[in-house]
This record gives sequence, structure tokens and C-alpha cells, in this order.
Amino acid sequence: MSIKHSPIYSILNNKCPHCHEGNFWKTSNPYDLKQFSKMNEYCLVCNEDFRKEPGYYFGATYVSYSLTVAFGIVLYAVLGWYFNMDTIPFLLTFSILLIVLLPIFYRYARLIWIHLFVKYKK
Repeated sequence: MSIKHSPIYSILNNKCPHCHEGNFWKTSNPYDLKQFSKMNEYCLVCNEDFRKEPGYYFGATYVSYSLTVAFGIVLYAVLGWYFNMDTIPFLLTFSILLIVLLPIFYRYARLIWIHLFVKYKK
């Protein structure tokens, strides 16, 4: 399996989980705030339906929560242990970074969620 056909490649590059070629999001820029949450309804290359059913992406909230917790643990390890940052400055830094990273976590959570259920096919 080449790197282009791995799920990690597809997730990191905004690609369809089925063919790894078509774009999942309408725009690749997560900070285009007018369109950061707009998905294509289907893959423009293989016609994979991205709108599975109502409430399908509710499970992505669990993925988003996991990403947030992992980010918090890594940030705490770096700032709390390595730089000996106190609790209040750490929480402020963590809160600000979460707001800044919200579009990225939102997108990756949905991409990871759909990749759990849609497998790659050549």
C-alpha cells in the first residue's frame, strides 16, 4: 500500500475515504470561516455519498473530544512539566489554542469518523 492509499494520507489531505482522490470539504482551508463546515455532498471522483443519514456525524463529537483531550495532555506535558507553567496560565493558553484550533479539530473529527466506516477501494 502506497502512502497515497493510506487512511492517514486521506485524512490529512482532505480526501474521500473511498477513493482517496476527491475532496471531502468544499475548501481545503479550515480558516475560510464562511465555508469551514461545508462538506461536499458526494465525492466528485467516485460518487461516494458523504451525507450518510441524519445524525451520522454525531459520533464525530466523540472523536473531537478525544482529539481535544490528547491535545490537552500533550500541551500540559510540554507547558506544565517542561516549562513549569502554573495552572491558570496553562488553562488560558489551552482555551485560546482550542478556539484557534476549533476548525481543524472539527474537520479532522469528521474525516476520522467517516474513515472508520468507509474503506478504501481502488
